[in-house]
Amino acid sequence: MTAPAPSTATATATVTVTDVTVPARAPWSAVLRRGQSLTITDLGGNQAVDFLVYDAHDTAVRYSAPDTIQAQGNLFLTTGTVLMSSEHTPLMTITDDTCGRHDTVGGACSRESNTLRYGHHTWGQHACVDNFLAEGARHGLGKRDLVSNINWFMNVPVEPDGTLGIVDGISAPGLRVTLRAETDVLVLVSNCPQINNPCNGFDPTPVRMVITEGGRG
Repeated sequence: MTAPAPSTATATATVTVTDVTVPARAPWSAVLRRGQSLTITDLGGNQAVDFLVYDAHDTAVRYSAPDTIQAQGNLFLTTGTVLMSSEHTPLMTITDDTCGRHDTVGGACSRESNTLRYGHHTWGQHACVDNFLAEGARHGLGKRDLVSNINWFMNVPVEPDGTLGIVDGISAPGLRVTLRAETDVLVLVSNCPQINNPCNGFDPTPVRMVITEGGRG
C-alpha cells in the first residue's frame, strides 16, 4: 500500500495591513495593492462615506459612475458590483455588503451645493469637496481630478419621475462593505461632514477602515 503524498496546499492567513478609525468629518486615503481588500465599517450608523478610486499608477484612469452603472445594469451598488474605470476596466469589486444599498448618483456635497440647497449661511460649513481637495493634494490630485463619486451607506432613492431623494439612511452601527482591489488602486475618502440633510442623521460619526491581504486556504 502506497502512503498518500503529503498535501502541498498551504493556508494563507489573513493579514491586517491597516486598521484606522477616521474621525467624523475627516478625509482619508490609502494605496491598495492588487488582491488586497478594504473593509469600511459604519461605526455609529447612518453615516455617508464619500469615495473615489484611481489606478495607482495612472490617476487619469479613475472611477466612472456611468461605466459602473452600465456594466452591472443597476443604479445601486452591492455585493458583486465591479467598480469600473473611465477606460471600462475593473478597479475594485464589492465582495461583502451587510448594508445592501449604496449610492453613486447623488454626488459629493460642496460649499456651492450647500448654499444652493440650504442657504447662504451654510457657506462656511465644511464639505466633502473640501476633504477630497485636501487629501487629493497629497497625491498630486486637484479639482480637475474629482469625478462622480460613490456614497457608501447613503440612501438616495430614485422617484418615478426621475428625481433623486436624500432620505433617512438604512445603515446601522456595525454594518460594513468590503472591496477587493482588482489592480493597484488609490482610494480617496471624505467621511461626509454634511449636517443639513439626513444622509448622516444630521450628526456625522467616525468610520473604520481596515485593509487586509491573504485569507485563502
